[in-house]
Amino acid sequence: MNRSITAKQFAARMEEAQAKFYRLAFCYVKNEHDALEILSEATYRGFINLKRLEKPEFFDTWMSRIIINCACDFLKKQNRYDFHEPDDSLPARQEELSVDDRLDLYQALDELAPDEKSLIILKYFEDKSFREIASILNIPESTVKTRLYRIIGKLRDAIRA
Repeated sequence: MNRSITAKQFAARMEEAQAKFYRLAFCYVKNEHDALEILSEATYRGFINLKRLEKPEFFDTWMSRIIINCACDFLKKQNRYDFHEPDDSLPARQEELSVDDRLDLYQALDELAPDEKSLIILKYFEDKSFREIASILNIPESTVKTRLYRIIGKLRDAIRA
């Protein structure tokens, strides 16, 4: 029994989750144009590989993984691991931080490796559970926890420096 979703269902689900997927891409590049480019590429990759989606109920998780891969590919291609000033229209949730603290945080995030950055973005910008992150990144839940706590320590040290 083929349980894959149709092109029409794909379009509807992409439209439903558009804001969430855009936010995820934006967290990597902090630029509207680049985030839209990543989202466009991820949509294309998702559509052409739609038959690989084994369980339609995991569509959001599957697309999140594609978006993360596209964002990492984009950053490698652009060689853009340098610091970029955050845009005031950042769609991710912002806590009550001073501008200086926010800049320090973004600078520290930009210094992380792409896999480390993925964990932080999924946990704190996308509010994903450890289980959801493990599923998206295809790693054990205990590994997610261990790496996340190590990365938080790394960020704390970078911000204090």
